[in-house]
Amino acid sequence: MTPVTPVTPAPAAAPAAVPAALSGVPAAAPSGDRIHRVRLSSVRLPLATPISDAKVLTGVQTPMTEVALLFAEVSTADGHEGIGFSYAKRAGGPGQYAHAREVAPALVGEDPNDIARLWTKLVWAGASVGRSGLATQAIAALDIALWDMKARRAGLPLAKLLGAHRDSVRCYNTSGGFLHTPVEELLDNATASLERGLGGIKIKVGQPDGAADLRRLEAVRGHLGDGVPLMVDANQQWDRPTALRMGRALEGFGLTWVEEPLDAYDAEGHAALAASLDTPVATGEMLASVAEHTALIEARACDIIQPDAPRIGGITQFLRLAALADHRGLQLAPHFAMEIHLHLAAAYPHEPWVEHFEWLEPLFHERLEIRGGRMHLSNRPGLGITLTDQARAWTREACEIDGTGAVRELTAATG
Repeated sequence: MTPVTPVTPAPAAAPAAVPAALSGVPAAAPSGDRIHRVRLSSVRLPLATPISDAKVLTGVQTPMTEVALLFAEVSTADGHEGIGFSYAKRAGGPGQYAHAREVAPALVGEDPNDIARLWTKLVWAGASVGRSGLATQAIAALDIALWDMKARRAGLPLAKLLGAHRDSVRCYNTSGGFLHTPVEELLDNATASLERGLGGIKIKVGQPDGAADLRRLEAVRGHLGDGVPLMVDANQQWDRPTALRMGRALEGFGLTWVEEPLDAYDAEGHAALAASLDTPVATGEMLASVAEHTALIEARACDIIQPDAPRIGGITQFLRLAALADHRGLQLAPHFAMEIHLHLAAAYPHEPWVEHFEWLEPLFHERLEIRGGRMHLSNRPGLGITLTDQARAWTREACEIDGTGAVRELTAATG
């Protein structure tokens, strides 16, 4: 019988050395910092000129004279701060402020880094009023403030924290092309925008008389020439037959897109129109949740999607939607709020557009750099914005939630 030679087990491998910088640090450790104060402000920004688009000319709305903004300023026990905002046009501002005032105490004592979890917590704090519209628009200001804080803590512009694909984004002007503007002034505004460094011009259409729209568009295209990107926006004021007829009439102008030709929730109609026209169809700005945008995406209802981070619940929700849009290969052109959307567009994989409105400039000390047809990221951390004294002066209501979750009024409401 052949003897069996015992096998001596090999010595266990020595554990890999832990880098000194990580020694003693548990995985996924909480930051230790906690939210200890939230300030909310309801601000009314007056517009120099009453604004009219097709919704005014068709009698659906009255001219817009102001923008209501909800500002959220969040700070932590370690002294970190972030600012975010949402907004409402014509109606909804007081409602956004009231909802934020009710749910914001849920943030106190929380780790500010856990933004997705905190978004969900805020939604459930006000779940009885739903997960879209005014409720999530109120949450958006808080969510954006947390993202601003996170990027500031990292010492990075928000786009860099998210992972930028570019340091500048194509930009176009809208504020000079409203329907209350006479044609000669429209042309002057377009020239001024291009001289300022913007890359494209958008004008409003959707008047009851379609021929009047075509005459304005002919004047603008003739003034700009064929090389300047030109967009039109009907603000949902066409029915399906009119949208198809006008869309075909617009084909010869070489438009970058035709925006909101139909009701914002008519995914089927938008899909049929997009399949019928060579001109790209853009829509989405009026939708108030990721779910509503998903219906557009699944119906293949647009070529260019136009989400608005404050309207859909903030940056956390915008990133969810951007991933869906990227998966479908859609172009991106976020609506309004360029101070936020520059960063989000810079982080989108496909070359996007961002909309230029100078309306909010009196609220912030900083200005965005525009040159060569593009809006450029600054090296300021976070969103790179701070509030002016004028913004404080336009405040109608304000409150502060302290470290105990108690709400203290800072100013009384004024008319």
